[in-house]
Amino acid sequence: MTPTVSRRMRRSWYRPSLTVQIMIGLVVGGVIGWLRPDWGNAVYFLRDIFINLIKSIIAPLVFSTIVVGIAGAGALRKVGRMGIKALVYFEIVTTAALFIGLAVVNFTKPGAGVTLTSGHTEIIKTLGQSQPKTLVETVVHVFPSSVIEAMVRGDVLQIVAFSVLFALAVSAIGEKGEPIIRAMDSLSQIMFKFTNYVMLFAPIGVGAAMAHTIGTQGLGVLLNLGKLIASLYLALAIFIVLIFGLVIWIMRVPLRQFVRAVREPAALAFATTSSESALPKAMESMERLGVPRHIVGFVMPTGYSFNLTGSTLYLAMASVFVAQAAETTTGWHMSLGQQITMMLTLMLTSKGVAGVPRASLFILLGAL
Repeated sequence: MTPTVSRRMRRSWYRPSLTVQIMIGLVVGGVIGWLRPDWGNAVYFLRDIFINLIKSIIAPLVFSTIVVGIAGAGALRKVGRMGIKALVYFEIVTTAALFIGLAVVNFTKPGAGVTLTSGHTEIIKTLGQSQPKTLVETVVHVFPSSVIEAMVRGDVLQIVAFSVLFALAVSAIGEKGEPIIRAMDSLSQIMFKFTNYVMLFAPIGVGAAMAHTIGTQGLGVLLNLGKLIASLYLALAIFIVLIFGLVIWIMRVPLRQFVRAVREPAALAFATTSSESALPKAMESMERLGVPRHIVGFVMPTGYSFNLTGSTLYLAMASVFVAQAAETTTGWHMSLGQQITMMLTLMLTSKGVAGVPRASLFILLGAL
């Protein structure tokens, strides 16, 4: 074993990954809440700090990534029809993932029986009153009268609508818009780094939240969380078999070669909890399979922003899980129309954040 490898192993031993730290925080917080419920209530403010930090990221992160993703997509003109087909495919499979997640979570109802903490019940009760009721009101609500006000309120759908129109305008002015694209790219990178800093606080914030939850509701609440996880894996299995299986069969993809090509990128993304880290290796593997370089150069990076099927499936299920818990607590019921509206919001807000570990947490909070 070389000295370099030995040093890396020592560092990984003393500094576990963030995922491991979060799991440790969950366990420690659960034990504290179980043994000393009063301590769980005392540390709840740490959870609030963590959530506030997350919410502060949402608006600039969504705005910058959407502008860069749309205004900077000059490769679309070069790839032509293949690019259009790729974008259509991305949206079709993403929509399928959302509907599968919605169907499974409404069938299994993992949130039924979960009671929300009293500090949030009034917010949940007013949620239905604050949202548009009719189709016309919903459409009008999408377009903000002030984007600053939308950012202050955290209205992600309005931020997305403004960002899309802004990106189209930047793209339309050609070279004069390039400084804006570069600035937005810099802002997105800054927000990615800021996100990493915030996530360093995640084990403490998550542990405090778990301590409060167990301290106030007992260990029985974990059964419902287990039902959510089991429902998620069921939905993922259905999606892989039905959607990916159908695509592989229609396109006659050589399954064995494809699995060999994606094995290493998938392992890298799993280890780093960021799919963006696997992009160079994935592009290399696709070229090795015989896919032309100009197609790989557009489709792969675009897919990392527009083809987040796993994240969108989870977002659909987690959102309805929270709504089911809200119905148990307050009696407020999320209608099918409201669920579909939220799915459309999730389809838009899940774009462009593939480089952020656990980015689904940020988007979920923004949609609720």
